[in-house]
Amino acid sequence: MDEEKPTYKAFAAWAAQSLEEVARDCEVQVFRATGPGGQGVNTTDSAVRMRHVPSGIAVTSRESRSQFQNRACCLRKLHAEFERRSCPPKKRKPTKPTKAARARRLADKRHRAQAKERRRRPGADD
Repeated sequence: MDEEKPTYKAFAAWAAQSLEEVARDCEVQVFRATGPGGQGVNTTDSAVRMRHVPSGIAVTSRESRSQFQNRACCLRKLHAEFERRSCPPKKRKPTKPTKAARARRLADKRHRAQAKERRRRPGADD
């Protein structure tokens, strides 16, 4: 089972879709939410987990006691994730420390070594 990962262009295409179009490609699972809320949480299947089948991204929402509002929240989360993944990461430029930074680091090491040297007993030159 050799699946290819979606590209930036695919995520950009999904980000351009409306929420209704995104919802058509999703598997929806409802379940009982855990946490605070007492009987309201313990008796209703209000939490929603959505999995976007083409991309494999899954999001969960249990912010509200309403299943309908949690579905809408899941769609917004999916859409935000598509927008985030549609931008390629910035190219990293390798950098070097400046001469001054290198000199500061070495001076600090020297200072630390001298401070430790002064803590020793006199005549312990082993």
